[in-house]
Amino acid sequence: MRLQMILRYFRTLLVALAALPMAAIAAPSPILLSEFIDPAPPYPQAHASTIVELPDGTLAAAWFGGTGESRPDVTIWFARSGAHGWDKPVSVADGQSADGTRYPTWNPVLFQPPGGPLTLFYKVGPNPRGWWGMVKTSSDGGRHWSTAQRLPEGVLGPIKNKPVVLADGSWLSPSSREVGTPEENHWFIRMERSTDRGKTWTVEPQIASPMGIEAIQPSVLTFPDPTRLALIARTRQGALAMSWSHDAGKSWSPLVAADLPNPNAGTDAVTLADGRQLIVYNHSAHWPDQPGNGPRWPLNVGLSDDGVHWRNVLTLEDKPLPDGYAYPAVIQTRDGLVHISYTYNRTHIRHVVVDPARLGG
Repeated sequence: MRLQMILRYFRTLLVALAALPMAAIAAPSPILLSEFIDPAPPYPQAHASTIVELPDGTLAAAWFGGTGESRPDVTIWFARSGAHGWDKPVSVADGQSADGTRYPTWNPVLFQPPGGPLTLFYKVGPNPRGWWGMVKTSSDGGRHWSTAQRLPEGVLGPIKNKPVVLADGSWLSPSSREVGTPEENHWFIRMERSTDRGKTWTVEPQIASPMGIEAIQPSVLTFPDPTRLALIARTRQGALAMSWSHDAGKSWSPLVAADLPNPNAGTDAVTLADGRQLIVYNHSAHWPDQPGNGPRWPLNVGLSDDGVHWRNVLTLEDKPLPDGYAYPAVIQTRDGLVHISYTYNRTHIRHVVVDPARLGG
């Protein structure tokens, strides 16, 4: 009797498998690896990661961590990936001022310019309306760091996402501003540019928003035409915003809504080597009872062939958690793989490797 039950089970299984499309059986997952960068974190909370490929192919990541966002003990943490996984995170920057006042640190951005030192941009200050830009460099892949320098007055550096190097060698830094009071504040985008590899900076005019879209934390996308750029950014209005440039970022079109939802949460995007545009974002909008905010789950990957029309092609996380999955950073390494880091429930930083050749849609 037991043998008959076993045979019946396998017959049922074979029938079910035969009914599945071959793609459902054979298609390999695009996700090649998922791991915590900080499996045993030395802090209660972590947030706002950034990831970069170093000249030797090593990965490095940074984020802020401490007892809680905006608290004075929050510092910038850094780790490199080695042969046996990620090294133990170390704190590499804090908000200690010359007069002894300790401020929180915010939103690190790692940037590896061709032929130059690894650069770490970050913010220091009591809140996003009163913070200022800081920078450090490392000539040995993050093992040792220079003394922190404050960016010039009015220059904040990249607010969350990586700069891009343009065809003429300029660095275009995706920046934005939050001004006003905690109760009444205004968001807008102002790009920053350096033509001398970060020695001096020009702050570009505020990007117009006649429709009243308030946006921050843009990412820059590139196209085969080096004068054509796009940016995609977080907003308060329930959908991502986009703007376009046809003069290598010197001027930008007014902000418009993109066809992707946004729950008032950070995103990041990258132009792939094959020309497709890839974004990592929360595919959700606002809670009905909380206008202006929404759940930071699921976490998704979107693709676009033209930077205008987007499609959701992969879900990275979908289990509801109190603080969700947030503030992704994304790069494509020289081997063609896509590396994504993001906040996991404000307790860890997760690293996921995706094969873009396996992304459908």
